[in-house]
Amino acid sequence: MSAMKDKLKADLTASMKAKDEIRLRTIRMALAAVNVEEVAGKSARELSDDEIVKVLTKEAKKRREAAEAFGNAGRTEQAQAELDEQAVLEEYLPAQLSDEELARLVDEAIAETGASGPQAMGQVMKVVNPKVAGRAEGGRVAQAVRSRLAG
Repeated sequence: MSAMKDKLKADLTASMKAKDEIRLRTIRMALAAVNVEEVAGKSARELSDDEIVKVLTKEAKKRREAAEAFGNAGRTEQAQAELDEQAVLEEYLPAQLSDEELARLVDEAIAETGASGPQAMGQVMKVVNPKVAGRAEGGRVAQAVRSRLAG
């Protein structure tokens, strides 16, 4: 079993003992999402730590979007619950890149590919995405690349 999945299971047990409802609910949801991903496809498989991070990133994004939707609908309690779950998930994710770090990686990728102009966005994204991997949301990366190529 991967180290990340072991940590999730250990934290699940700890949150049960501590009667921490938010952590318990969130970790159960995260483990369920990991298990669903493991059995998706033609045959069941064990996910690597990187794949588990991708699943958790996707779940954190769902929480952020749900919190925004609840907030816009005036349902502050549900919005706060989603934000609380997102905070728990982010403890398992790598630290997010700052705008400066992201800009530096984008600049390096542009220099590496020799790209110029918005039509070269795909080339730059191919180089930048593996370097960013889980440390910045795809939309944020695309925005940074778009602005660098336009400028």
